[in-house]
Amino acid sequence: MAFKSFKKRFFYNKKKRSYLGDNLTIAAKSYQKAANKGHAPSQYHLGLLYQEGKGVPQDLITAIKWYQKASGQDHADAQYQLGVLHQKGKGVSQDFMTAVDLYHRAAKQGHANAQYQLGLLYQEGKTIPQNVTAAINWYEKASEQHHADAQYQLGLLYQAGTYVAHDLATAMNWYHKAAEQGHIIAQYYLGLFYQEGESVSQDLAIAVNWYKKAAEQGYANAQYQLGLIYQEGTHVPQNLATAVSWYKRAAEQGHTPSQCHLGILYQEGKGVRQDKLQAKEWFGRACDRGDQNGCDMYRVLNELGY
Repeated sequence: MAFKSFKKRFFYNKKKRSYLGDNLTIAAKSYQKAANKGHAPSQYHLGLLYQEGKGVPQDLITAIKWYQKASGQDHADAQYQLGVLHQKGKGVSQDFMTAVDLYHRAAKQGHANAQYQLGLLYQEGKTIPQNVTAAINWYEKASEQHHADAQYQLGLLYQAGTYVAHDLATAMNWYHKAAEQGHIIAQYYLGLFYQEGESVSQDLAIAVNWYKKAAEQGYANAQYQLGLIYQEGTHVPQNLATAVSWYKRAAEQGHTPSQCHLGILYQEGKGVRQDKLQAKEWFGRACDRGDQNGCDMYRVLNELGY
């Protein structure tokens, strides 16, 4: 009997998942029925489907209509989405003041993304009067909800000390919170802090760990730093092959210092089979991106007949 009950629940849940996930056309019809009756969450989700063209033809105007209906019932997600559209001028005339008003309405209900957007707008002061105190307030509210970008922004502010007291310990604290959620630039900054011993005891092992977390997510600056660390071998065992591997990953993204370092290693045959044509190729790529060292090295090899 217990097995039959489990089986019944399993197939019901499987059908429900299909209904809401795989068959978005049916989901849209269901949302439509509830939305017509004034159900705000359904109005919001119907707006998303129309905006993304999932289960219904993509129609931004219809999406906005449903967002507005949900927003009128103080649905925070709908208010935030409308704010984004007004800020970008998509489907509506660009209107920063309306965007700010919508963000405020959502933010006061605890919407973390809206709080973060308000922080950015108040900090930048380009479309609304700059108010860094308000920016920090909204960043902090979003950060309390584990919003990694807001935590990172607070880290930047305390590191720079432009609008708040210069406080590297507080900056590191916010970077840590963001980095632990996978924020790649915060991870990179933590690597720099531990490598250079700023406001913390120098620890290359921890620095390498944070660099790797960012590098494995494709962050070129972190990949370059790992290349330098393994090439120099001052705090970790020198491993030129590993250095080449990290430089190459950054270089393929257009990171010019990595392209130059990779060129040198190919030219000298360190960590990789010597290949001056390959070296010339990487120097040329760096030169094309405006790097004078790359241009100089390319010219030297070219004059040597490579």
